Amino acid sequence: MAGIEVGLVRRLLEEQFPQWSGLGLVRLVDGGSDHVIFRLGGDMAVRLPRGTWAAGQARKEHVWLPRLAGELPLDTPVPLGLGVPGFGYPYHWSVARWLEGDVATADGFADPAGAAAELGGFLRALQRVSAVVDDDQGLSRWSLVGRDEATRTAIKARTGGLFADAMTRVWDAALAAPAWDGAPVWFHGDFHTGNLLTVDGHLSAVIDFGGLGVGDPACDLMVAWTTLSAETRPVFRAALGVDDATWARGRGFALATGLNAYTAYAATNPRVAAQTRRQIDQTIAEEIEEIEEIEEITGGRPAVADGTWG
Repeated sequence: MAGIEVGLVRRLLEEQFPQWSGLGLVRLVDGGSDHVIFRLGGDMAVRLPRGTWAAGQARKEHVWLPRLAGELPLDTPVPLGLGVPGFGYPYHWSVARWLEGDVATADGFADPAGAAAELGGFLRALQRVSAVVDDDQGLSRWSLVGRDEATRTAIKARTGGLFADAMTRVWDAALAAPAWDGAPVWFHGDFHTGNLLTVDGHLSAVIDFGGLGVGDPACDLMVAWTTLSAETRPVFRAALGVDDATWARGRGFALATGLNAYTAYAATNPRVAAQTRRQIDQTIAEEIEEIEEIEEITGGRPAVADGTWG
């Protein structure tokens, strides 16, 4: 939203957290799609939701992150204060401990296989924490079926030929996979490259738990296609111990979220466009190879010449 500038944040701090109001306050250029982020002093961050879609995240993290942090093998944000609406700003906002590190990139790991194993281990640890069932405190739910219309519309709008065939096959397989029949477990809900931090090429922290929820953990498998490669995905899968149905649903979720983000940001944010293009390409790579092999054997249409994407 417009108007989230230093002056507003300074006034909010002065009124609600005067002990921090005199510290330096610098807005980060790239704060993400959900929040405007400021660095406060040397060791804190202020996060303010950009709109209604992120309005409940501060309260959720304030309740649940302190309960999860001690159970997880990587650093996570430590909530220090929960702000309330004020001075015309309509949402709850937060102050948290600053986590040092660089945003992870798919090709920036010093030990790609080791990082894949760590990511699997992190999710395994998260899923082993006792999950809340009765009182969800705003925890997220997700459904592949609920994304069906939007995903098929995006496939038709953005692709043709080979690529449309590959995406449709991935999506159909995800919807056809058996549903999660285990006990509800915790999931991060937005587990991708942009929410991972590294120090010297090694994983150091997982951030942005605004999508935190309980239920089917397949949504967190998106990291296999946003962050990992064909060589490291099997390492991740083995570390987490994922069955075929959950893997299929996770790949479908990666495709759906990639298409959604590409559609929303490709025209205005080249960085996001490149990231989501990679995500989608990785998701459908196996299907592309299989379709090309079938068409070569059967003498079908020339796949690459007949395909468009983007």
